Amino acid sequence: MLLPTAPKTALLIIDMQVLFTTMVPSALPHIHALHTFFTSTSRPIIFTQHGHPPSDLEPPFKNQLVRRWGVANSIRLGSPDWQFLPSIKKLVQASPVVAKNTYDAFVNTNLAALLEEAGVERVVICGVMTDCCCETTARSCFNRGWETWFVSDAMGSATVEQHERAVKDYGFGYGPVLETEEVLGRLRKEG
Repeated sequence: MLLPTAPKTALLIIDMQVLFTTMVPSALPHIHALHTFFTSTSRPIIFTQHGHPPSDLEPPFKNQLVRRWGVANSIRLGSPDWQFLPSIKKLVQASPVVAKNTYDAFVNTNLAALLEEAGVERVVICGVMTDCCCETTARSCFNRGWETWFVSDAMGSATVEQHERAVKDYGFGYGPVLETEEVLGRLRKEG
């Protein structure tokens, strides 16, 4: 009798950029722990980086996020706010970085192709903001057929209430909400 093989699992680290510094101090150690484990077990790791090109920031505004938040509150490509946090920048190295300009990391990007090419069946999501880019991307991931784990202690948002609401909503309708140690424990059991 053949035993089922564990699904190939990728880590998706969303938008760990300077603009979001104040939202992630408690999430950072957990993101580092996940990254260390995925690196040591040769599992795929993908980063996203949110930013708007000049064309998004000039009228007429075609990008919904620029319309919603305004030019002054949008992340310009190449700006200091657009840069990865220093401790994250050290981790990026050879991992792919998906450039995006909307909440959903699948829209107008190569994320789906990267996951498909790597044979990924499950995606572990962490980063910022829990209730915007993380939740939107996780729902999209789920809807595209990947098993999707939402790592609650490896995410951050503008307020605790926003974070908790998103975690609760995701867990209700989409997939497991786990803490970092649970993720690591489950993956270690799978081998």
